Amino acid sequence: MSFSSLSLQAELVEHLARLGYEQPTPIQQQAIPVVLAGKDVLAGAQTGTGKTAAFALPIIQKLVNTSPCEHQERTRALILVPTRELAQQVNQSIQTYAEHTQISSLMVYGGVSIKAQADAIKAGADIIVATPGRLLDHLRNRVMTLSNVSQLVFDEADRMLDMGFRDEIIEVLKRLPKERQTLLFSATLDERIFKFSKRLLQSPQVIETSERNTTAAKIVERVYNLDANKKMPALCHLINKESWQQALIFSRTKQGADKVAAQMKQAGVNAAAFHADLSQAVRESVLAQFKSGDIKALVATDVAARGLDINELNYVVNIELPFQNEDYIHRIGRTGRAGKAGQAITLLSVDDEPQLIKLEAFLDRRLPQQWLVGFEPDLTQVAPVTRKTKKGSLKQQARQKALAQSKKGR
Repeated sequence: MSFSSLSLQAELVEHLARLGYEQPTPIQQQAIPVVLAGKDVLAGAQTGTGKTAAFALPIIQKLVNTSPCEHQERTRALILVPTRELAQQVNQSIQTYAEHTQISSLMVYGGVSIKAQADAIKAGADIIVATPGRLLDHLRNRVMTLSNVSQLVFDEADRMLDMGFRDEIIEVLKRLPKERQTLLFSATLDERIFKFSKRLLQSPQVIETSERNTTAAKIVERVYNLDANKKMPALCHLINKESWQQALIFSRTKQGADKVAAQMKQAGVNAAAFHADLSQAVRESVLAQFKSGDIKALVATDVAARGLDINELNYVVNIELPFQNEDYIHRIGRTGRAGKAGQAITLLSVDDEPQLIKLEAFLDRRLPQQWLVGFEPDLTQVAPVTRKTKKGSLKQQARQKALAQSKKGR
């Protein structure tokens, strides 16, 4: 299938060819015609599958074919995202896709000068890519209105709910025209998303490009069993001895990310932490150094890493499993992007086993476990067992939760 078969105009198809886009991905094949037809969409797609183009390309085409009425707000499309990094990524993609047109876009997010953003908004843009909190600041300050928005997109809606943006989203919705097209994209489609979508979407087309709670086919997952005090030496060994070019390391907490990055530096690995307590300027600098290869290991929290799009990222490491099972899919989805191969490695000590049991029940499959030569675990160590962490009890809890969500999602 080609892009020309998706009802995209010749000029846009030719521009995509110049950019090296040959064939649409499954999410693009299914979503683009539906968006062009004007229908609401509820789409589940893993990260790295091309979902930005799935909504950006048809929106650009629709905006090119319609011009704003005189004296009306110029902004006609609003894309809501959970993080600054995702806003930057989405905006960059839109500008690339639209560079042969007169369509303009701008970013609105916190951590930078609100006055400079206000000036840019007043200058006008067809598409605004925004995080909910800063967007509301500008709306409350009457810098802008959303009266002429005809297309609304929620990108990574599950993460927006995880980050507590529900109230902000509801307030934004009150300021939007009731007559509009709404597109909701999420890496996971669960009962929360279906329930939330009911107040956003009108008779949506539901699109799922793979079974729920699955990961990209070209990601090789490995779980290394080892003692907790061997995690750092093992991590540094993998990076140095295996000649990894880059690695994205996940920590549950900001303090943990700082600690891991510091320990890696002491071991001779050029590493840096990446989390929400860092200023926007520092985050952008660290990310630029990681992308250029100056930093070999980026130690990130789940919130900060959401939206990162790094080419040729072959390795993702869980120094510890996430609290939320869904975050495992998001984490390892940073590698194996756009059909490329990648490796997702979890360092597992006995203390992590209860969380692994919950994760495997959520995924409905076992993760392959093995030993790393030179870092074999002490088999005399036993995970602390409480009433809540008994293996059978954990499995039963996880299965009951998964079954309840499945029934509600039908």
